[in-house]
Amino acid sequence: MYRLAVKMLVGDKAKYIGIILGLSFSSFIIVQQAAIFIGLMTRTFGFITDTSQVDIWVMDEKVQFIDDLKPLKDTDLYRIRGIEGVEFATPLYKGLIKARLSDGTFQLCNVIGIDDATLIGGPPTMAEGKLSDLRNVDAIVVNKVGAEGKLAKSLNGRDGPKDPLRIGEVIELNDHRASVVGICEVSRTFQSQPVIYTTINRALSFAPKERKLVSFILVKSKPGVDPSVVVNRIKNYTNLTAYTSSDFEQLTVDYYMKNTGIPINFGIAVILGLIIGAAISGQTFYNFILDNIRYLAVFKAMGANNKLLSLMTMLQILWVGLIGWGIGIGFACLFGFLSRHSELSFLLPWQLLLFSFGSMIAICLISVTVCLLKIRRIEPAIVFKS
Repeated sequence: MYRLAVKMLVGDKAKYIGIILGLSFSSFIIVQQAAIFIGLMTRTFGFITDTSQVDIWVMDEKVQFIDDLKPLKDTDLYRIRGIEGVEFATPLYKGLIKARLSDGTFQLCNVIGIDDATLIGGPPTMAEGKLSDLRNVDAIVVNKVGAEGKLAKSLNGRDGPKDPLRIGEVIELNDHRASVVGICEVSRTFQSQPVIYTTINRALSFAPKERKLVSFILVKSKPGVDPSVVVNRIKNYTNLTAYTSSDFEQLTVDYYMKNTGIPINFGIAVILGLIIGAAISGQTFYNFILDNIRYLAVFKAMGANNKLLSLMTMLQILWVGLIGWGIGIGFACLFGFLSRHSELSFLLPWQLLLFSFGSMIAICLISVTVCLLKIRRIEPAIVFKS
């Protein structure tokens, strides 16, 4: 009987294909929009992820997320180093500074100043050059995307081809000479500005003069010491606050979730995907049941009960649901693969696959509900009506 149910479904090719297309489109929209949302949220803490040498971030107690910069005093660094359980602590500068390129154009850049001695807080991967070259005079390291994009020189006007920024070239940062000694690869962040790494003393000379310029203090806890214990000690012994790297990432995500319209925008798209899938598949599947109502009545007249007919119907909707889910996932993965080198954020974790599968089951259950009610009301006598 179950094999016959599948044959009945596949035999009506127009409705069979229509249901699959509706479910595939719904699956694609749900996965694609959710993957872009997850990728976008991941970008908000990309800089924290790249700074993997430390496990604690110390900052002003009013800081709300990674780009909410409230500078610290230089003396705070020595106070942190004296706390029990701290293996080392280094300063970090993070700020926006205007760069002037060799062709005369200006570009706002995200400048990162790392510890001169240890270079802790530097980029995770060097594409060209060595990180140790930052100790050279006027040295900077530029991220690859920025070097090939916004920091590239225009050859034939603004809309003409561009020549990427290369090692050995010189730019100006706030009217100070800066020589490129390396090209690095970093995670894309929520900000679109090029990323420039240099030593903190050089970064402070580039930056506009202020009384306090240290953005964060990076801390590594001693082996065997729980970072959360060190975090509590920092909070108790200073007027600063501290977070483990994972907690700081979560703080940043929470800020964007609460204070931007991003979750609402993507949430509406996902909900529309659910509604569209349920509406298209439900309507088409209901028409399929109506077209085959006489055959179902024959089954009932032959002794099939409502439970068996309901299970046959559930098998049919789950059959097309799994096929539609697979096709939608496939196209979403293809979309992510084709956009991997673009500005678009796309991240497809396994948890999202489970969520999309659950969503597809929910769509199928919604679609089949009315059909099950119709099946239970079938009268075998309609077989004998003309």
